[in-house]
Amino acid sequence: MSTINQQRLINHFIELIKINSESRNEKAIAETLVEQLGELGFSVHRLPVPEAISNGFNIYARLDGNINDTIALSCHMDTVNPGNDIEPIIENGIIRSKGNTILGGDDKSGITAIMEAVRCIQADNRDHKTIELAFTVHEEGGLQGSKLFDMSYITANKAIVLDSGGEIGAIVTTAPGQQSLKITITGKPAHAGLAPEEGINALTVAADAITNMRLSRIDEETTANIGVVQGGQVTNIVMPSLYLAAEARSLNNTKLEHQTAHMIETFEHAAAKHGAKISIESNRSYNAYHIEDNDPHVQSIMAAFKSNGLTPFTKSTGGGSDANVFNGKGLKTVNLSTGMSKVHTTEEFITIDDMTKITEFMYTFLCSNN
Repeated sequence: MSTINQQRLINHFIELIKINSESRNEKAIAETLVEQLGELGFSVHRLPVPEAISNGFNIYARLDGNINDTIALSCHMDTVNPGNDIEPIIENGIIRSKGNTILGGDDKSGITAIMEAVRCIQADNRDHKTIELAFTVHEEGGLQGSKLFDMSYITANKAIVLDSGGEIGAIVTTAPGQQSLKITITGKPAHAGLAPEEGINALTVAADAITNMRLSRIDEETTANIGVVQGGQVTNIVMPSLYLAAEARSLNNTKLEHQTAHMIETFEHAAAKHGAKISIESNRSYNAYHIEDNDPHVQSIMAAFKSNGLTPFTKSTGGGSDANVFNGKGLKTVNLSTGMSKVHTTEEFITIDDMTKITEFMYTFLCSNN
């Protein structure tokens, strides 16, 4: 196990989180990383994405190794809001934000761990696997960058995404698929005081549907939620239209299909009952994935953790990540914890100890011949 240059690791992390990179605004962080990866000897390619997705680009980078194995490593470059002008504070071995923004450890802790491991491997003149990097834009807004990633660059048959929280040693081998639903109910306006019976209230239709819908926790593998409701402007008009955004998730793709069909049918039935029109857009955001514990890829990751004195374990998650998309594209991918905590909140933090441990793992894994 290498002695990681902890101060350099922290300095690089601080440097990256101070670069504003909320989703769609990744150009500055992407340009910085292109330069830094070039200095480390990577061959670097800027992979364009539509301007509607980002003002930046996806990055593919490759560093040839002399161990006969290739691994793809992936992190996303964007952060959620509020992620601009982050002021990090280091106290008692913990890095957090000042409290008015997120920290940005999601996912810059992963980027930093990979790059520090490579620096140490080069300083120690160690043999290593061929390393392929896939750094993506706009992950936080629906895994957009990975969906557009040009997979023709990737030669590896397996990958690691560094984009999960929890204890170091956590290997996410199971994650749900997600279906997104956008529903527009069109009723009929009428004066609410003079002739309400002549109208069709879109909210009444929605309420009827939701009353008869299975939502929240469906079973141990499946959830469903209505998260956005928009409609109405004044109280003296029967609400003429209503927009809802909903989702369903499941670790089981068949259950996801059943839950989605149930939600659509329930909305359609309520609309028909009340004489309203309904339009439903249903899109698969990403598919579920599951990789067995005895898979050689999982076993080699576990071996590297164990040789560093850590206890690895596999787990499932309720959230999607770029790992879902890469698995869907045929690249066997797991998601590892970097130790990030309370992500997507202004209380986000990460410990220096965890950052060091995941960097040490990366060093050991990249140098291991298994």
